[in-house]
Amino acid sequence: MAEWKWLYEVMLVLYGSSLISYFYDFVWNNRKVKLIAFRLLSMVWVIQTLFLLYQVFMENNFPMLTLNASLFFYAWVLLTLSLIINRLFAIHFIIFFTNVFSFFVFLLYTLSIAGEMSQPEGAQFVHEILISHISLSILSYGFFTISFLFSLMYLIQYWLLKKKRAVRWIWRFGDLHQLEKYASRAVSIGVPILLIGIILGVVWAYVSQAEFYWFDIKTIGSILLLMVYSIFLIMRLGKGYRGKSIAVYNTAAFLFMLINFFLFSLMSGFHI
Repeated sequence: MAEWKWLYEVMLVLYGSSLISYFYDFVWNNRKVKLIAFRLLSMVWVIQTLFLLYQVFMENNFPMLTLNASLFFYAWVLLTLSLIINRLFAIHFIIFFTNVFSFFVFLLYTLSIAGEMSQPEGAQFVHEILISHISLSILSYGFFTISFLFSLMYLIQYWLLKKKRAVRWIWRFGDLHQLEKYASRAVSIGVPILLIGIILGVVWAYVSQAEFYWFDIKTIGSILLLMVYSIFLIMRLGKGYRGKSIAVYNTAAFLFMLINFFLFSLMSGFHI
């Protein structure tokens, strides 16, 4: 199994990139991004299919004989169905969530086979997943921070315009519509990255047999943070909130992110 380690990592990277692209397309209806997402997902399907055929015809091992092996076949079936749905129907929401679940199953399979590797290689593989979990979570915080700064610039310019105060450098802020758009797009990138980071963390904890429980304050805080920013997108795109109200909500969401990052990390018995 160790010789396939690099291949699993490539598939996880392609899979995660595809999910982020699909979510962005779902939010902003961007055909170019949707095409990129489909191509990335198709690459994962091709690799999985070739690996499946290799197992069946070269190894004489149909991937349903054990629970771990059946996880791979299950992930491949979900991926195949999502590609078919993507080509035949315009139901973007079900495609995204099918792929999220398929990614979760494939990740569970990938980490479960780490136990079949030699001790140093298997431990290293699991550790790399942990590093990915931490890196993606912090990366999502980066996008949320950029979004907050755009909203802060929006509020400052809104206040100056309302007070009719002429400031020579205000043109450098950009117009209000542009600031609001950039803030929303930064959140739409950060949300799927945080979602993938949470999935990586949960699966890693179970597979590595770490002392993990759902009621850990940092775990709850991260899930709530995902919900808070998801509500932002619903308010912005589904409910039509615009202007000052959505900028104020984004500022409050950022403050909660800081609480989750600093305070909840210190209070956590699992993440400390």
